[in-house]
Amino acid sequence: MKTPLLELRNFTVLRSGKKVVKNFNLLLEEGEKAVLAGPNGVGKTSLAEAVLGFLPFEGELLYRGRPVRTKEDFKLLRRKVGFVFQNPDDQLFMPTVREELAFAPANFGLSPAEVNRRVEAAAALLGLEELLDEPTFSLSFGQRRLVSIACVLTAEPELLILDEPTNGLDRENWLRVARFLNETEKTVLVITHDRDLVTFLGWRVVLLSGTPLASSWRTEIPDPYQCD
Repeated sequence: MKTPLLELRNFTVLRSGKKVVKNFNLLLEEGEKAVLAGPNGVGKTSLAEAVLGFLPFEGELLYRGRPVRTKEDFKLLRRKVGFVFQNPDDQLFMPTVREELAFAPANFGLSPAEVNRRVEAAAALLGLEELLDEPTFSLSFGQRRLVSIACVLTAEPELLILDEPTNGLDRENWLRVARFLNETEKTVLVITHDRDLVTFLGWRVVLLSGTPLASSWRTEIPDPYQCD
């Protein structure tokens, strides 16, 4: 039997001492794409933050079958899992787009040539080539959203977790994000309330409902955003 890329067993997340997610179970296979859905306040973002080690939890977290428990475990995990924040301004801090995209690979100690390769590749995936030398905070919200995704891609993670990646986007940037998600070969978990995005993607949907029982299904609704 193939080992899942990510597995959560009886996963309970604590925020300020309160259990905000209780006894949640998830299997995510390598190469799989899934949506984590549920009502406001049910703990979807808290779940993602706990997976990255930003919040305490009870239960088991396994990555490629290995338990993740210690600070060193989470340090290694964060090299493999890219997290895109709900608000891009919580993620961006460098003066220009190029510097934002170069930050992670440069801090990995990679050569300037490899850093530049990753920057150019991520920019091309999201249509940011003409913005590379622009000041980051002069960009529109939608452009900053694309930059925040590209920043994570330059780290070349195995798993992408994106929190509400289409919030506040106009249709053009919405389509850029949605098409990127559909076309990437990476393992992806998307947290979203966007029903149009769920429909467009047609992935397995895992419901975080506030109870220990989670259900999942695959959407089969025609894509309303298809265009010539």
